[in-house]
Amino acid sequence: MSLKAKLEAIIYAAEAPVTMEQILQLVRESVLNDGAGDDTEVKSRVRSALDELLTDYGVSDHGIEIRQVAGGYRMSTKPEHHDVVRAFTKSLKPPIRLSLPALETLAVIAYRQPVTVPEISDIRGVDSSGVIGTLLDRKLITTSGRKAVIGRPILYKTTKEFLLRFGLNEVSELPSMEEFEKLVADSFQSDLLPVEESAPSSSASPQGAPPDSTGSAESGESAPEPVMTEQSVVGEHDPAA
Repeated sequence: MSLKAKLEAIIYAAEAPVTMEQILQLVRESVLNDGAGDDTEVKSRVRSALDELLTDYGVSDHGIEIRQVAGGYRMSTKPEHHDVVRAFTKSLKPPIRLSLPALETLAVIAYRQPVTVPEISDIRGVDSSGVIGTLLDRKLITTSGRKAVIGRPILYKTTKEFLLRFGLNEVSELPSMEEFEKLVADSFQSDLLPVEESAPSSSASPQGAPPDSTGSAESGESAPEPVMTEQSVVGEHDPAA
């Protein structure tokens, strides 16, 4: 079996993105047996084979591609097949959903991290403490120490799970806030559940952060809210298992 075929099989079988270090551990011995002189040459051959794989799957004949996500390699369906794949996955299991206030809070954390709850609430114009627990439970955010100010509030940042859910390799790949808002509007119009309109918040939204859509503090999350699937924001679609 060629090195490229082995790498293809490993990436296909991996549940989470497989890192270069994991790949090297798995194929090192066989690459050395095939004539590689040392570990440097092993890594060079593996990287070359990975580049070939990425090129092979990049052509239009393939419905899937190999992408670098969260520091590793993963197979995923191509964005142009969004409609058919989304219809198929919806028939298998319910999509993962976030309320609009939770998505707004997550966006603020992603773009301003590390950030405290008071800072998030100031940007959104409403109390955001109620949705922090939801985002923590979903493992989309985590704590990042405490800010060196009076009261030492907890700082929050996004996690590797966030990168996985949104199909990003690193946070710097996030679209601009304007692009993010447009993607949300375009991608999730059909997912929004009808709710009665409420008065918008009068507070300003610095840094282009979206204003709170509920017009009230969401502590307790008791009111019905629109929900949406976070994974589709950047066009990432997992292949069916």
